[in-house]
Amino acid sequence: MERQDITKAKRIVVKVGTSVLASKGFALDEAWMQGFAREIGELLKQGREVVIVSSGAIAAGMHLLGMKKRPSDLPGKQACAAVGQGNLINKYEDMFRNAGFHVGQILLTWEGLKDRRMYLNAKNTINTLLSKSVVPIINENDTVAVDEIKFGDNDTLSALVAELVGADLLVMLTDVDGFCAGSKKQRVDKITEICPEIEAAAGGTEKEHSLGGMKTKLKACRIAMSSGIHCVIANGRKKDIMTKIIKGENVGTLFVAEKEK
Repeated sequence: MERQDITKAKRIVVKVGTSVLASKGFALDEAWMQGFAREIGELLKQGREVVIVSSGAIAAGMHLLGMKKRPSDLPGKQACAAVGQGNLINKYEDMFRNAGFHVGQILLTWEGLKDRRMYLNAKNTINTLLSKSVVPIINENDTVAVDEIKFGDNDTLSALVAELVGADLLVMLTDVDGFCAGSKKQRVDKITEICPEIEAAAGGTEKEHSLGGMKTKLKACRIAMSSGIHCVIANGRKKDIMTKIIKGENVGTLFVAEKEK
């Protein structure tokens, strides 16, 4: 029944990971972005609302600056983000305009979301954009955040955004087919509780351009599930993946919202 619940989702938050967005040399994959924008555009035409939490600014900056390795120091990361964020949002605008829609950029910080007034301002801005059929593109404001007050990864940010906007569904697109477990690392269809065994089977990431890995995705799923939001972790590189998810097809791993157990 939970897969059928997804087909009814009205407001959807989609987190796009750098591993999906960036191609070799850290350049943004325009072909993938074009297909993604086309898929999201079809969802909007169905009367759904979509918010995108997108990584990729640091990778895009690294590419533009000709860097081969992700900076380890905070100023270096912030410089890459400053260069790459404009490139990222411009690519999104180009792709979504081709699909018949516009995007709006929103950069958030952990400190800002803890402030009630700024929290409400962010919520009102997102709701206003959605009411005008504009796609909000949200990222952490890496250029000003410091390590002590960062979300740490966009997986966590996506879950908090899903809470913020009252989403029905959170989809996290990555480069694996879902949550995999067992000796053969087979995809798990559905998870109703993130127990210690599930956590133990999760791993981080060794990818040069990415943060977090499956552990941070489980953390994000737990946040969303406790707020009554279904989550799906799926392979964003698979053709028509968003369309298949919203149709209720058995793709990715579904994390069932607590109120639906």
